[in-house]
Amino acid sequence: MRAAGVDPVIESESLSVVGLVEVLHHIPRIYGQFRKLVQAARRRRPDLAILTDSPDFHLRVARKLHDAGIPVVYLIAPQVWAWRQGRVKTMRRTLRRLICIFPFEESFFRKHGVDATYIGHPLAEIVRPSMTRDQFFERNGIAKDAPLVAILPGSRTGEISRHIPDLAAAVAQIRRLKPRAAFAVGTPPGFSARVKDSTFWERFRRESIQVIEGSTWDLLAHADVALAASGTVTMEAALLGTPMVTFYRVSGLSWLIGRWLVRAPFLSMVNLVAGRAVVPELIQHDMRPDRLAAETLRLLDDPPARQAMRGELQRVREMLSSAEPPMDRAVQVVETVLNKETVNGR
Repeated sequence: MRAAGVDPVIESESLSVVGLVEVLHHIPRIYGQFRKLVQAARRRRPDLAILTDSPDFHLRVARKLHDAGIPVVYLIAPQVWAWRQGRVKTMRRTLRRLICIFPFEESFFRKHGVDATYIGHPLAEIVRPSMTRDQFFERNGIAKDAPLVAILPGSRTGEISRHIPDLAAAVAQIRRLKPRAAFAVGTPPGFSARVKDSTFWERFRRESIQVIEGSTWDLLAHADVALAASGTVTMEAALLGTPMVTFYRVSGLSWLIGRWLVRAPFLSMVNLVAGRAVVPELIQHDMRPDRLAAETLRLLDDPPARQAMRGELQRVREMLSSAEPPMDRAVQVVETVLNKETVNGR
């Protein structure tokens, strides 16, 4: 975005906190960022605001921008169909247009009075490996005939801290039955520079888990099975056709509160898009080393089961694909809103 000419007012990374309780001690800092962004918008008077994701932050920004007479387009719909549906009232009042990336969202929001447009999922156009399996294995020193298990524990330090102990213990259990299996953790670019906590690296070394930074799509594309934290990476795995086991854990209090609020039949986006249980979900108390190991071993030991899951994931990919590039469609939506605002005198 900077390369395209965007002048950042605040850093989006500073807002990256997951969990209802976990966010509490970050509130003063986040509120400071909120005020800084709103003040900049009032001072600069943009013709249009495009808010992307981060609904707890951005829906509050949307209210302020709307009150200031700045039209708002929201890209990537908040998951109000799953929890806290009361937020749809704010969206109906403050948004000129909502851009959706999941196929079932457009009808849901239109039914609730929000002008929504489905564009397809942007990742469906771009998620591709850059290397063949042989090239990837050779570059990373993995034996060509070794079954490869990809481990995607998340991208935020907090969620990785919650996930790594059980994942490492699961790897130890799998290795006892599959001594030739290779295990690799996929991390985003710059992860090792950001994370200085030695306990991460000690656990990886103890279980001989290789760390592969900045090559997540290649790792997923060439893995036999992926252990993936629920989130965007599961969509990437689905688009690459990688059989997977999904998992996630938050603090105990966040879980108790969240269970009262969530109304979705599944917690994995792969299953939500498919409309049925395509991939296993090991969430909170179900995320245990024995369950992680058992589900992984089941897929490793059953090629027909892996192939059947790949077939289901192909159907998910087809549902997320669109006739034209999603971001081209998003640009058309934004231009339509901007032109309408110009005609109306803004």
